[in-house]
Amino acid sequence: MNRKTLVLPAVAGLLAPVLVACGGSDSGSGDGDAIVVGTTDRFTASKDAPAPLDPAYSYDVGTWNILRQTVQTLMIQPRGEGEPVPEAAERCGFTDTGNERYACTLRDGLKFANGDPVTAADVKYSIDRALSLKADSGVFALLSTIDTVETQGDREVIFHLKTADATFPYKLSTPVAGIVDPDAYPKNKLRDGFELEGSGPYTLKAVVENDEMVRAEFTKNPEYKGTLKVNNDKVDMVSFKDTDAMGEALEKGDIDLMTRTMSPDQIRKLSGDADTEVDLVEMPGLEIRYLGFNTDAPSVKSKAVRQAMAQIVNRSELISKVYGSQAEPLYSLVPASVTGHSNSFFNKYGDPSVTKARSLLNQANVTTPVKLTLHYTTDHYGPATKKEFEVLRDQLNSSGLFEVGIKGTPWNTFRPAEKKGEYDVYGMGWFPDFPDADNFLAPFLDKDNTLGSPYANSRIRNTLIPESRREADRLSASASLTDIQDIVAGDVPVLPLWQGKQYVAARDDITGTAYALNSSSTLQLWELGRGVSG
Repeated sequence: MNRKTLVLPAVAGLLAPVLVACGGSDSGSGDGDAIVVGTTDRFTASKDAPAPLDPAYSYDVGTWNILRQTVQTLMIQPRGEGEPVPEAAERCGFTDTGNERYACTLRDGLKFANGDPVTAADVKYSIDRALSLKADSGVFALLSTIDTVETQGDREVIFHLKTADATFPYKLSTPVAGIVDPDAYPKNKLRDGFELEGSGPYTLKAVVENDEMVRAEFTKNPEYKGTLKVNNDKVDMVSFKDTDAMGEALEKGDIDLMTRTMSPDQIRKLSGDADTEVDLVEMPGLEIRYLGFNTDAPSVKSKAVRQAMAQIVNRSELISKVYGSQAEPLYSLVPASVTGHSNSFFNKYGDPSVTKARSLLNQANVTTPVKLTLHYTTDHYGPATKKEFEVLRDQLNSSGLFEVGIKGTPWNTFRPAEKKGEYDVYGMGWFPDFPDADNFLAPFLDKDNTLGSPYANSRIRNTLIPESRREADRLSASASLTDIQDIVAGDVPVLPLWQGKQYVAARDDITGTAYALNSSSTLQLWELGRGVSG
């Protein structure tokens, strides 16, 4: 079957795809043929990041897509989205009215891939380890509301929280809460390299060249016991140097499916080409892009400079020139489809205006043109990133108020430099850890934020974030969430740019592609099977 783009409907703002596939949905690849998935994600062990696959360190979408296949969590986001459901746990839930005590019972007979039993003590060890190591990736902050972890026997785990946190079940579905074997993961240091053991649906064999994992070979874990139906015996993930090389491999049949990151041109071509053995699946996504600021840096320390940039940037022009229908303007850190979203930046700045920007700078006695360098990563968010930053540069420079240059750097250099505060202004993307407004705000604004940002607003940290987490009904948290977004629009520690859709392209004998990604851009390799092309 040849088919054009499949636009999958969203329900309640989140992904709710309709399964469309050639061959039956129960088709598998039991013949031993590995399904081969292409990606442009790079997996590098370096001096600055020697432990890319340790759950206590890993905090980017690429490495999390490795961990989610191999390291089991107590909770998991369900197939069709919605609230998380038990996975390694048999059941979980708050046991008090204040959302401060959360208890889980493990499934009976859980084992690591090596056959060792998984116990409540292993869960406690894994959580305590991530919190005590405090890796500079900032991932441990997802668990920051935990006060203590208690065990009762081999199967009962009780989390005592410092404050109410209605989002806690979501956090237990993220890889930082993954259950690791104490014999394989030392308590006081990260586990370097690409070795990985867990109790998830697959085991991993890493093919490494020059400190880079170029191929991840996933094999169905015979010891796995959880909620997931694994529709294949083996999946290989191959890392390509660029989008063009990945696309050529798909056309030739060297790979069966390609995921992030495809170029806008590739997506347009596949979308309009009905006469092909490759199918494109389009689905709603919660990916966002934004500019981050080192608010202590002299060039952008003045709030007026950041506000002037917010007043000048033309999101619609940026998207039109670079991404077309594949993205939409974003006027908050929280995407438009997520409960609690507010168009705070548009409410404050309206349409782009050089006149208003000039007034902001004049009132603050800022000398113009303001000289800046915009930094971006060359190999993490796709080949269109350079063009995106060229458009941003031209918009700012054409105002006469800025003198801007741009500089691209590979991710394995870019990310450590950003965390160290070496960039005044830098471009970043965010793929949510879970689909809740809290996860588009707290990771950037709370203590121990993932950016290492010096920006700190006491009302956001001490009042508004805790207030929002007390509300189990997330709609009831909207007032607090809106206040946070309004403060961000006024202070501009970050500048939201756009939110994007997500895509996979696959040979037409691959089944399960409609569920290959969830709305958080999580790869769900267990959904893939091999059917009959047609």
